[in-house]
Amino acid sequence: MPATIDPFALRQALARFATGVAVVTGLGPDGAPVGLTVSSFASVSLDPPLVAWGLARRSRQGAAFRVGAALAINVLGEGQEALSRRFAGGPQAERFAGVGWRPGLGGAPLLEGCLASFEGIIRRRITAGDHWLLLCAAQRFAWRDGPPLLFFASRYGLASAAAA
Repeated sequence: MPATIDPFALRQALARFATGVAVVTGLGPDGAPVGLTVSSFASVSLDPPLVAWGLARRSRQGAAFRVGAALAINVLGEGQEALSRRFAGGPQAERFAGVGWRPGLGGAPLLEGCLASFEGIIRRRITAGDHWLLLCAAQRFAWRDGPPLLFFASRYGLASAAAA
């Protein structure tokens, strides 16, 4: 990549790719639940079942998402924008306050009302610039019908609005 690339302009161009929104959860080194909102989640392989997501290397949650750690990826649906915003910032201790969840595989929190969930183990954490790419073995999953919460041009959107 040329050294003259403007990071702000690059971010604006990347924001033109609509994505779903997910909250990735796990347990911190102290056993307390941790979670963060991501829009960089992708299917990698059906056989074996693998998914991937990106985590900023400067993230304070890096210790929770190490190789061998259990995690849950909670895919958000319409009506869950507030949940996404809650897990996008603020103190970890407050993110789960008043949020319905139950422990999944390895104790990773499964959030109530999500469109889909994937539970598994982190198999690889690959350094990729200022992020880690986390490759995860999916061991259990669930879903329900419904429209997703979308993120486009740095704003939340609804699939039902895009279809109208």
